Amino acid sequence: MHIDTSRAAWQKSSFCNGASTCVEVASLADGSVALRDGKEQDGPVLVFTPSEWDAFTAGVRDGEFDLAALAASA
Repeated sequence: MHIDTSRAAWQKSSFCNGASTCVEVASLADGSVALRDGKEQDGPVLVFTPSEWDAFTAGVRDGEFDLAALAASA
């Protein structure tokens, strides 16, 4: 399935300070969230359903992806 992201309003973290090496995120009209590599703007895009995005961001907030936590569980 192809999802058109040509009119998406891509955003970067304020921590990027205008750099092109950051991940970019965009909310899509159907409620999905798109993610891309800022330095490869014509490259592949990952698209998440709202519930997938909520689960991912909750994991980030809870430290699920912290390197120390990942190493300890290995």
